[in-house]
Amino acid sequence: MFKLGLIINPYAGLGGSVGLKGSDGESIRMEALARGAEMRAPQRMARALQFLVEFANHIEIYCFAGDMGEFVAREQGFTTHVIGAAQQLPSEASDTCAAASALMDQSVDLILFAGGDGTARLIADIVGVRQPVLGVPSGVKMHSGVYAISPEAAGEIVKQLLTGQLVNIAERDVKDIDEDAFRNGQVRARFYGTLLVPEDSQFLQQVKNAGTERDELAQLDVAQEMIQQLQSDTLYLVGPGSTTHLFLQELGLEGSLLGVDILFNNELIALDVTAPQILAQLEKFNGPVRMIITAIGGQGHILGRGNQQFTPDIIKRVGRDNIVIIAARGKILALNGRPLLVDTNDPTLDQSFCGYMRVITGYNESVMYQVGYAAMGNQI
Repeated sequence: MFKLGLIINPYAGLGGSVGLKGSDGESIRMEALARGAEMRAPQRMARALQFLVEFANHIEIYCFAGDMGEFVAREQGFTTHVIGAAQQLPSEASDTCAAASALMDQSVDLILFAGGDGTARLIADIVGVRQPVLGVPSGVKMHSGVYAISPEAAGEIVKQLLTGQLVNIAERDVKDIDEDAFRNGQVRARFYGTLLVPEDSQFLQQVKNAGTERDELAQLDVAQEMIQQLQSDTLYLVGPGSTTHLFLQELGLEGSLLGVDILFNNELIALDVTAPQILAQLEKFNGPVRMIITAIGGQGHILGRGNQQFTPDIIKRVGRDNIVIIAARGKILALNGRPLLVDTNDPTLDQSFCGYMRVITGYNESVMYQVGYAAMGNQI
């Protein structure tokens, strides 16, 4: 039997769709819930386990009680061993640490966790490189290289282990940022350690790359090209990122570096909006709508990482053909042929993005680049 340890941080990613840029701290979680946020992590762990249902007779799951793992595992029909429980509800960081320690004591073959970079940090503190670990991406910020590119991709990696395929185990970086600074538009990322991760270049996401001075110069060309393409009386939803932020600065506007802003006729009409606020704007606007997004350096995600304000219903309203991707050529070349990725928490919507999309890569320059279905790895 394969002994699979589960850890779910139920509140991971809670603040994404409502513009809080993280979920660390009880006050932030309460604010996110008050704004109507929904818990994503249990659902995303369920999607990973659904990929393994055919092997249910060969897997024993060890986990903490309730929504830290038990509920999801039993709902998917797995044999479940409850080895502890959160000391308080809602669960806290100390409970994640306790679960990691208890799973180590059980000598599980792999710890599968659903969370963000904060969760990865906690597990790294307890586990280090003594135990293979794999993350199901569920947070707002996921700079670390310990996650699969989607819940289904996490399931695929576990499936490879179950079927005896040769899967490399390698140390991957755990990185995290200061959420308070992040909410104020500053990115302060730090290296916190490493975890031992089953490595598959097709299904495992890369560590987020920081930009360079050369990248910033190239971004200026991208910004100027985007400005040339702006159309009057069109509502633009401008996603987060340094590339999109520089585009707004070149228009003489000071947008929110890490939030979603709304642009109309070269003026910002709303800053750092939440998903409900975007929907409200779409309800009252009858003209054309476009979305401007960029790719995460090193990882290649264009939707579902850091821009969860663009919920599936918003993306469907805008439409694939009205989404503009801007990224300097160097960022695309750094992918080494790996496709751009979409992980919106709606697998059917994700699959609709498969194929090729135009990417603005410089002034009077664009390329057609492949977009992969993250649920199935780097496939197009």
